Amino acid sequence: MNRQVPYVAAIHDLSGVGRCALTIVLPVLSAMGCQCAPLPTAYLSASTIYPPSDHFVFRDLTGEMEGSAAHWGELDIRFDAVYSGFVGSLRQLGVVQDFVKGFRGERTLVMVDPVMGDHGKTYRTYTPEMCREMEALARTADIITPNMTEAAILLHEPYDKAPDSEQGWREWVERLSLNGSRSVILTGIEPEKGMVGAACFDREKGAYTQAVTQKEAGAFPGTGDLFSSVALGFLLRGEDLAKATGRAVDFVALCARHTGELGTPVPQGVQFEDLLKELFLQ
Repeated sequence: MNRQVPYVAAIHDLSGVGRCALTIVLPVLSAMGCQCAPLPTAYLSASTIYPPSDHFVFRDLTGEMEGSAAHWGELDIRFDAVYSGFVGSLRQLGVVQDFVKGFRGERTLVMVDPVMGDHGKTYRTYTPEMCREMEALARTADIITPNMTEAAILLHEPYDKAPDSEQGWREWVERLSLNGSRSVILTGIEPEKGMVGAACFDREKGAYTQAVTQKEAGAFPGTGDLFSSVALGFLLRGEDLAKATGRAVDFVALCARHTGELGTPVPQGVQFEDLLKELFLQ
């Protein structure tokens, strides 16, 4: 039997060293039974958590993105999902918006991880203009997966006013849903000491839910990419948003605990490779 697997356009950066972005997205979605078409936004010799170096390499791939999109259009490629993450420039944000417009089919799921910052600060590459353009890109999405910092940016709220209760998280995800027009997964909620998880609004059901688990020691880079990729994989398997969110929360916690037990250096990111079997189709 010729079973077609979900085809995902993965629009993320690529780091040669350090687990993040495409080096997480591709193996995770492949393990979950998806075929990926990577569209790199930039190449970095190492993830930005590594110390600055005179030999650090950063290559903007905007031209290659535009050329690849044009070629894929000529080939009449159809995607089941378009999944975007870190975008390196204001121009690239426009390129991604054009990509979504050009490749979105009737049943294409568009997930935007609005990567702009963390811990109350925007990343140093992001300007106010880029944040506004990311907001425009997010408006094209069927589902967005912001952390608390990115949610505050999208809502034009000060980070120090971010909610710390179920009532507040519910209000934020409902506002982020743009009157129920898109689903939202808000990551990084902490309902009580020692617990962490995500709150979500499902546009199909008009329902709010949250999923939490024990918080693991350490803060490893790449966990946001891992979370969104796992959640997307389960959505493409037909799971509803609440279940996909819960499975992603649990898997990230499992990987974080495993990474800590192994003593993996923090800059290397969360060690997930030997746990991919947990995501295989049963």
